[in-house]
Amino acid sequence: DTASQLIESGDLIVVDGAKGSVIIAPDEATVKRAQRVIRQMGRREAERERLRGLAAETRDGYRIELGANIEFPEEISHVKLHGADGVGLFRTEFLYLNRDRLPEEEEQFEIYRKVVEQMAPQPVIFRTVDLGGDKLAHYLTTSRELNPYLGLRAIRLCLEKPELFRTQLRAILRASAYGPLRIMFPMITRVEELQQARNILAKVRRELRAEKQPMASEIEIGSMIEVPSAALATDILARHVDFLSIGTNDLIQYTLAVDRVNEAVAHLYDPYDPSVLRLISHVITAAHEAGIWVGVCGEMASDPMIAALLVGMGVDELSMGPMLIPSVKATLRNILLTQARELAREVLRLPNGQQIRTAVARRRRQFTRGAL
Repeated sequence: DTASQLIESGDLIVVDGAKGSVIIAPDEATVKRAQRVIRQMGRREAERERLRGLAAETRDGYRIELGANIEFPEEISHVKLHGADGVGLFRTEFLYLNRDRLPEEEEQFEIYRKVVEQMAPQPVIFRTVDLGGDKLAHYLTTSRELNPYLGLRAIRLCLEKPELFRTQLRAILRASAYGPLRIMFPMITRVEELQQARNILAKVRRELRAEKQPMASEIEIGSMIEVPSAALATDILARHVDFLSIGTNDLIQYTLAVDRVNEAVAHLYDPYDPSVLRLISHVITAAHEAGIWVGVCGEMASDPMIAALLVGMGVDELSMGPMLIPSVKATLRNILLTQARELAREVLRLPNGQQIRTAVARRRRQFTRGAL
């Protein structure tokens, strides 16, 4: 009602969606500023459209896969719109939250099938359910944990409740008959967990074969690297998987012992910390020595400059929110692999996050010139 009282028919208004403001009867300077922003947005949209069909490839021909992180089937349209090479992380927790019972196999299967069919022939990486921490399903909670981030979560919960795990694996394997997919286990901390998970998966496969359920004959299996113990044991874990994905949000948190949502210590959460970058570099090197590919998902992958640094370290795939793909792709297409490797070598020798930030900032103009 207030807006209708203030605005009359024929009034010129400027709507700033970024700031959430409406300017009634703007002056000439405001109108020109708004028109300039509209032109800039138009150029960016045209550039995004141009980039959509192009590969994420450096100027000297090094190709990087860019995947999208999503958690709802409705996001598939955004994945395609922004030119992703596939879904690098499909979060499955939404199926388990805001309800009073576990999702049944058929319900899960229909959703996974829909996602795979819509993305085919591009692959979808399904992360098995990562409940616990800040994602609590109250019907599964048996006791209050003092520190849920270090408690019964993710793969630990799945191994503790194998029927929950088996049901999800059955649904994912059945969906594999409808398009390419991969399976990834979260929060692996030791090789025994990975072996147990693979044993359960193998048993479920045998059951489905006995039931004559159609499924893909070959499915890549991966592990997330989210804790220092897994990062340091990359060579051991790599013997049991086809790929690794570094979950940087949790890896930073656990490496630096910092709760990233705690305002009192959030300033200590630093993706540029030397220990974090050295762990990531170690994982990439060890994975390649074992003959498997390695990706990075998390906020680090979506920063164009950090993405360039990760490419210099040798990462094979980056996965991020769909809308962030064009700017990362534009930066990667603007650089040489040799430049990215030089940056990585320089950064890995530096002793603290501030010096690393300074080194990255020096290269920013060179790396992002002409990018989105």
